[in-house]
Amino acid sequence: MTRIPLDPPRTPLYRLAEWYARRTYGVVPDPLPAMGHNMRVLATDLRFETSLARWKRLDPTLKALAVMASAVSIGCSWCVDFGYWVTTSDGVDPVKMRDVPRWRDSDAYTDLERQVLAYAEAVTATPPTVTDDMVAGLRRQLDDAQLVELTMMVAVENVRSRFNSSLGLTSQGFADRCEIPAAS
Repeated sequence: MTRIPLDPPRTPLYRLAEWYARRTYGVVPDPLPAMGHNMRVLATDLRFETSLARWKRLDPTLKALAVMASAVSIGCSWCVDFGYWVTTSDGVDPVKMRDVPRWRDSDAYTDLERQVLAYAEAVTATPPTVTDDMVAGLRRQLDDAQLVELTMMVAVENVRSRFNSSLGLTSQGFADRCEIPAAS
């Protein structure tokens, strides 16, 4: 059950965003009508997400794993469902995405991917538990621009997941069957 009604004022901006979402995803993702109650929040988020889509320094699989690790750590079922669907639709290995909650026991990941997953969890922890050794290990394989993008993507997913979870937004069924359990 959502904690906010998903029937915002039907302003021109909201109607345009709703049309675009239906065209792109087939449905209106629940965060959109939740944000639609505040047009400045919605407009800012739309600009921000559009800008994020143009960030291309970091490998898409590393980015997807980091974002998913953050969503799983926070326990946002909406983000896990949507993230699995959108990243696997874009070509990220479904096994890697499915195994994120149990990445330490999975054979699906490279050493760098394991470092990224550990880093994403450490950035997401409250307070963050990032260590100098973690960053040094990542810097041996990523340049500074890639490390900054990785860190910001985890921070962005923290915002998304905490917003959605706080407003009671849950899995919307983007994946036929989302097999990734949110952390308890």
